[in-house]
Amino acid sequence: MMCSLWRGSLLTLTSSLNRRVFQCCRQLGRSYNIASCMPEAVAFQGVSDHSGLYKFSVNESDRFWGAVARQRLSWISPFHTVQNCDFSQGKIKWFEGGKLNVSVNCLDRHVQTCPERVALIWERDEPGTEVKITYRQLLELTCRLGNLLKRQGVRRGDCVTIYMPPCPLAVASMLACARIGAAHNVVFAGFSSEALADRIRDAQSSTVITVNQGVRGGKVVDLKRTVDQAVQNCPSVQQVLVAMRTENTVAMTDRDVPLEEEMMKEDVVCEPVAMDSEDVLFLLYTSGSTGKPKGLVHTQAGYLLYTSLTHRYVFNYHDGDVFGCVADIGWITGHSYIVYGPLCNGGTTVLFESTPVYPNPGRYWEMVERLGINQFYGAPTAIRLLLKYGDEWVQNYNRSSLKTLGSVGEPINTEAWEWYHRVVGDGRCPVVDTWWQTETGGICIAPRPSDPEAEIVPGMAMRPFYGIKPALLDTEVVTGDGVLALCYNQYCPLNCATPLLGFFFTGDGAHRSKEGYYQIVGRLDDVINVSGHRLGTAELEDVVNQCPGVAESAAIGYSHDIKGEGECLPKTRSGKIMRRVLRKVVERNTDELGDLSTLDDPDSVHEVISGHRRLCGDGKQQ
Repeated sequence: MMCSLWRGSLLTLTSSLNRRVFQCCRQLGRSYNIASCMPEAVAFQGVSDHSGLYKFSVNESDRFWGAVARQRLSWISPFHTVQNCDFSQGKIKWFEGGKLNVSVNCLDRHVQTCPERVALIWERDEPGTEVKITYRQLLELTCRLGNLLKRQGVRRGDCVTIYMPPCPLAVASMLACARIGAAHNVVFAGFSSEALADRIRDAQSSTVITVNQGVRGGKVVDLKRTVDQAVQNCPSVQQVLVAMRTENTVAMTDRDVPLEEEMMKEDVVCEPVAMDSEDVLFLLYTSGSTGKPKGLVHTQAGYLLYTSLTHRYVFNYHDGDVFGCVADIGWITGHSYIVYGPLCNGGTTVLFESTPVYPNPGRYWEMVERLGINQFYGAPTAIRLLLKYGDEWVQNYNRSSLKTLGSVGEPINTEAWEWYHRVVGDGRCPVVDTWWQTETGGICIAPRPSDPEAEIVPGMAMRPFYGIKPALLDTEVVTGDGVLALCYNQYCPLNCATPLLGFFFTGDGAHRSKEGYYQIVGRLDDVINVSGHRLGTAELEDVVNQCPGVAESAAIGYSHDIKGEGECLPKTRSGKIMRRVLRKVVERNTDELGDLSTLDDPDSVHEVISGHRRLCGDGKQQ
């Protein structure tokens, strides 16, 4: 049963009221041929612009996705059916009959045409120590590691857990699993041993891949020790492959395998396994409000096609560009826009090991200058943080290589958007505020692609991507504007679907303007009821975040007015505020806080609880 949704009046959105619009005129000029932007469109009769191509993608989805899949992916066996989907039954199948190998699409076919093109730039913790890996080198690493995994007993259908920081061996581990038909389960290298153990047990992994130590922000972290503690409670684990990130020795047991040493014994050729389109590619765990983390499944063909297509067209990526996504590979953003999307497109992608402020707040922009990054993709949390340090840390460095700026993870507030555009991008780079989810695997709503001179409104995701048909739901589909539940009733090659009256229910609220643009206002439970009016917390936070002394804020509702401030906020390791925890605290329900394994600083919860109790006084709210 759908939760109660709302249609009523809403605090007017700053970015909608203030129509400060960024016009992006690309080199194509006022008239252009859509097929010159998207070659597949040449086969779509009558399609001459972006609007026509989008309509074709939702009205003729079989023809659209069939043509794109044949053009963009290398198939071992062709598919016979583009889609066999029924949201009402939870039945989702794409490219039936087709067989392919993801690693071949990401490596082999590029090695055949451009073996010495740089695939990975490993931006290590210390600036200026980057390592470049070509497609030929990455294929050799992947094949050696794939052969080693097979020698260790890993077979098709097994699931390998990877607990590593962003580094070439982590990417090779993911691709090696794909090459031999195993699924991978990448866990953010910062989770506790308990959180890691939960994910290993749920995935039933017999093999774990890790490093001796991680290096981040000038600090060394003993990752092998965390793995040792985790696997004590994981009876399925038979071996741990250990790579050496630092020169420091660590204790090795009979279960442990020295990764680099054993890899060098393997052949540089590893035959790829032909995988069905709907075979599992990877698991990725996301935490819910209660219970254990949930393992989401993404499959082979649909995921790879969608990530490559969105990477190419949302960011206007061209051959030869350097793509700089500063997420961690442990999150879906890292999977899709560090590894699979860029590599499928034959791109050069950056692996960022450090932090935005190490060794100083100019780290991102120094890296942009040194590596010549063309597309930069980061989180609003980091942008808001860097904004507070001032413009000089940005202006110290040459950013003329930048062509597109991206935002991911949460809605970006207007102040941060404008600073990002005006200061970081010198007022010339389009800012693409992207909306998507771990469940979708790829970007669903973004300002680009669009016609060349189409407007971009600050702080709005705006336009659905090809094949995406959003629907705003109350108790029925809403055709006008408003702020309601965001759902999909159009099939696109995403891999996770939860049936809800024939829709994929995203759990987010969205505003649709009279122009048809979408603005995400946050989760549906992130609302505050004031005198019968339900207000989205995102709008309130947007106003508070514009105060000079505020880097980030969280708005929550409670039954009585309480004045005061907390020293910190409970946030996940990907930078998202855990509002459900704050809500439990003010409701005095601290015994049921739910899964806290993704918390960056567990002490922050204790500080919030203590501060709330002090403000309430003697257990009664004042």
